Amino acid sequence: MNEIKLFSPATVANVACGFDVLGFCLDSVGDEMVIRKIDKKGIYITKIEGFDLPYEAELNVAGVSALAMYEAAKPDCGFEIEIYKNIKPGSGIGSSAASAVGSVFGMNELLGSPYTKTQLTEFAVKGEALASKCEHADNLAPALFGGFTLVKSMTPLEILEIPSPDDLFATIIHPQIEVKTSEARAILPKEVSLTNAITQWANFGSLIHALHTSDYSLIQKSLHDVIVEPFRSQLIPHYNDVKTAALKAGALGGGISGSGPSIFTLSKGIESAKKVADSMNDVYSKTGIAFDIHISKINTEGVKII
Repeated sequence: MNEIKLFSPATVANVACGFDVLGFCLDSVGDEMVIRKIDKKGIYITKIEGFDLPYEAELNVAGVSALAMYEAAKPDCGFEIEIYKNIKPGSGIGSSAASAVGSVFGMNELLGSPYTKTQLTEFAVKGEALASKCEHADNLAPALFGGFTLVKSMTPLEILEIPSPDDLFATIIHPQIEVKTSEARAILPKEVSLTNAITQWANFGSLIHALHTSDYSLIQKSLHDVIVEPFRSQLIPHYNDVKTAALKAGALGGGISGSGPSIFTLSKGIESAKKVADSMNDVYSKTGIAFDIHISKINTEGVKII
């Protein structure tokens, strides 16, 4: 096999109370990529559709992660990468992670799968760092592993797969504005109060337990962020209006997807997720700001060959 076409999914990171460590994978939105083995050594990005991104491998997220793997594997061939970008950069649903994951996943398949998913995540981190100015894996891990993932440690990298209830759906609104990850990080406080820290890790621990036990009521009680959301929500127009409307429509809870501007909610069942989507539409259709809304079951497979 010398060529592979793949779907690299969008993801939601942080999941309210799990800043920088928790994420989940989406099913209905993602990039498509073609990875091709060639005789000429090196990494070459030959086609990009959807958004204006650099073709130079060392300046492109997909290229940087591919180069990291290429230098480690030292294969007797090269690779061409085609990127069909459906996730808008800066959207908050893992656009850079999808690129970083797709290139290394495809190369690994063409080389006979010498690397584990954790090792592929380590390569992809290098590409993700190009976009966000720091190494983190909360979008990369769910894109590679599927479902919910917990980044237990970055050094050494340790990723835990967390089960997700069968009837859990995400509804995401993406306002067409840009919030840069680096700027969204800069707004955060360097220290937090002990009271808020205790509240946050109690919510986080109970959310993990709720996912393991499919306890929707406990998911609802756990999706609260007292540390990051109060600051980052200021960067997203009409954030509180959207969240309030979604909760009234039956959402279990929600928060900022990644660094924003996308806002995610979780619901029990597709019908509830659709009602939440309608409520989000009602709020944003009056603002004059363009937006997209996605409804997705939790994708338990992650990046895949198509």
